[in-house]
Amino acid sequence: MGICRMQSLVANVKQMIKLNNKQQTDVPKGHLAVYVGEIQKKRFVVPLSYLNQPLFQDLLRRSEEEYDFVYPTGGLTIPCHEEAFVKLTASLHNA
Repeated sequence: MGICRMQSLVANVKQMIKLNNKQQTDVPKGHLAVYVGEIQKKRFVVPLSYLNQPLFQDLLRRSEEEYDFVYPTGGLTIPCHEEAFVKLTASLHNA
């Protein structure tokens, strides 16, 4: 994926975050809520800094391919097993 495409992807996510943060007052500034899971979606709140991480960007690409930024949960939904997401975010947190 080219740099321009990734910038567009991140810009779309940031725009969606602004819209969702107006509705979700329990999300701290500098964070975003995401929904993760194959069948049952679980809500996680992650730092915006994850948007700059290549592994998280890969999840965003998969999300775009799966949902085209139209999410059934009303928020950013990531098509990933919950356990894999927890491991990935733990590695990003420790990096």
